[in-house]
Amino acid sequence: MHDVTPHRVVITGMGAVSSIGIGTSSFLAGLRAGTSAVRRISAFDTTGFDYAMGCEIVDFAPEGWIRNSSPQNLGRASQFSVAAARMAVEDAGFTPEELQALRCLTAVGTTDGESRDLDQLVETELRLGPEAMEPVVAERVPAGRLSAAVAHEFGLSNVEAVTLPTACAAGNYAIGYGYDAIRAGDVDFALCGGADALCRKTFTGFYRIGTIAPERCQPFDRNRKGILTGEGSGILVLESLESALARGARIYAEVLGFGLNCDAHHPVAPNEDSVAKCMQLALDDAGIAPGDVDFISAHGTGTKANDVTEASAVRRVFGADTAPPTISIKSMIGHSMGAASALASIGCVLAITEGFIPPTINHVETDPECGLDCVPNHAVEARPRVVQNNGLAFGGNNAVVIYGKYEEARP
Repeated sequence: MHDVTPHRVVITGMGAVSSIGIGTSSFLAGLRAGTSAVRRISAFDTTGFDYAMGCEIVDFAPEGWIRNSSPQNLGRASQFSVAAARMAVEDAGFTPEELQALRCLTAVGTTDGESRDLDQLVETELRLGPEAMEPVVAERVPAGRLSAAVAHEFGLSNVEAVTLPTACAAGNYAIGYGYDAIRAGDVDFALCGGADALCRKTFTGFYRIGTIAPERCQPFDRNRKGILTGEGSGILVLESLESALARGARIYAEVLGFGLNCDAHHPVAPNEDSVAKCMQLALDDAGIAPGDVDFISAHGTGTKANDVTEASAVRRVFGADTAPPTISIKSMIGHSMGAASALASIGCVLAITEGFIPPTINHVETDPECGLDCVPNHAVEARPRVVQNNGLAFGGNNAVVIYGKYEEARP
C-alpha cells in the first residue's frame, strides 16, 4: 500500500570521491578555490595519442573506506561507489544496525560500469589467450556490482539494488529514482548517485570522434575544444522529512523535483527541444517558476555541440535576458561520466548550505552563441535557495533535478 500524501524528500548525508578532493569537505574546498584536476593520464597506456590529459584520482586508498569487502574483489568504479556510500552514511549519522532494520534502496548510475577491467581482460586475451585472463578480474566486471557492493558493505537485506546505465545523465537518473521511492513511501532511505572510473575504451571513443580537448576543458568559452575524461563517485542519502526530523538528522537540502525524457534523436547530438522540455518537466514537478532558480549547474561538457544546445535551451526556458548564472564543474573535474551529475548534485547542495556559486574555470571569452553568465574563473558569494542540476546523455537521455534550501513550510 502506498501512502496517500507524498513525502517530502531531504538530503541528510553526502559522500564525494573526486579528482579535486576525496570527502565532501575536500570537494567543497576544491569547488570554492576553482581547482583544476588536469594531469596526464596514467590509468592506461596512452602511447599513440597526440594528447592524453584527464582528471584522474591519484590519492584514493579504498581500504580506508571499504571494511566488509576485499577491495581487490571490487573494480575501481565499485570501490568508488562503496567509499562514497560509506562517507554518506557516516555523514548522515546512521549506524549499520539502523540501516539493516530499514527498507533500503541503493541506486548507482554509470556510463562504463567496470570497463576498466574489461579493457584489461580483452588486452590479456589478445596478447596471451583467454586462459591467461584472471578470474578475480572477470568476477568484478558485472555493472550490477556498483550498487550491490554498497548493499553488501552495509549488510543490507531488505534492499533493492539497481544500477542505471543511462550514460552521462545516470547520476541524476539514480537520484530521481531514489526521490520517487522515498516520495511514494516505498523505502525508508536511499543511497543514490553515480560512479565511473577512467578507462581506455571511453577515452578512445571520445578521442576518435574528435571531442577530447588537448589541454583543458573550457565550457561555454568561444575557443572550447572538448571534454576531458574524469572519474569518481558521488552518493547522497535521501530520506523522508519525517524520518530526518524524528532522528534529529542534519538536513542539507530538499529535493524539490526532477524531470526525465529521452528523445532518441541522435546517438551523440543533443536536441534543444528535448533538453528544454526536460528542464520544464523538472520545474513543473518541483512546483516552481523559472525565476525561482538561483543558478544552474549545467551539463556543460565543453564540446561545441553540447554547450550551444544546452545554453539555447536554458535561454528558451528562462528567458534570454533573465537566465540565471549557469556554471560547469566539469571545467574542474572533467567529465566523470555516470558520476558527473551526482558529483554536481553534491556541488549544488554545498552551494546552498555554504553560500556560494562555484565557478567555470579556464574561461577566457564567453561564446556569444552561448550567451550565459558562467561565473568565470572565481567562485562568487551568494545565497542560493533553489538550484537546478542538468544531466544530458548520449542517445537523448536527459535528467534534471531541482534542489532547494530546506524550509519548514514549503510554499
